[in-house]
Amino acid sequence: MACVKIWVHVVWGTKYREEVLTKEVRKILFQHIKENAIEKEVLLDCVNGYTDHVHCLVRLKADQSIAQVVQLLKGEASFWANKNELVKGKLQWADEYFAVSVSESMIQTVREYIYKQEEHHQKVKFEEEYEKFMQRYGFTAKD
Repeated sequence: MACVKIWVHVVWGTKYREEVLTKEVRKILFQHIKENAIEKEVLLDCVNGYTDHVHCLVRLKADQSIAQVVQLLKGEASFWANKNELVKGKLQWADEYFAVSVSESMIQTVREYIYKQEEHHQKVKFEEEYEKFMQRYGFTAKD
């Protein structure tokens, strides 16, 4: 048996950064993401976000890739939301997503950051946050 403990902070946004994730939509959508994660055997530690994006902290299992987990969470969430007419119009995600590993010593810090998204985004817009992530973790346009 493989023993794997790889933590990943994943962030994805709505297409065109549309602010369709109201407080009520987020509450329902994030609950569904949690339930779907259990059903799909994704070890989702926490999920939160703001009007135009979602943050998740996940722990990968030995047989999972980041791409698989993101598809299970992100892809299924928009499918479910649209089937249930959760938002006016259609919920679409941007194609890209951000994922970075998290050391065991930083898990609680990342959790707190994810839980405080609404408060955080009163001060910082998602576009600005995304650019800071890209710079902080050394991503380039080629990545």
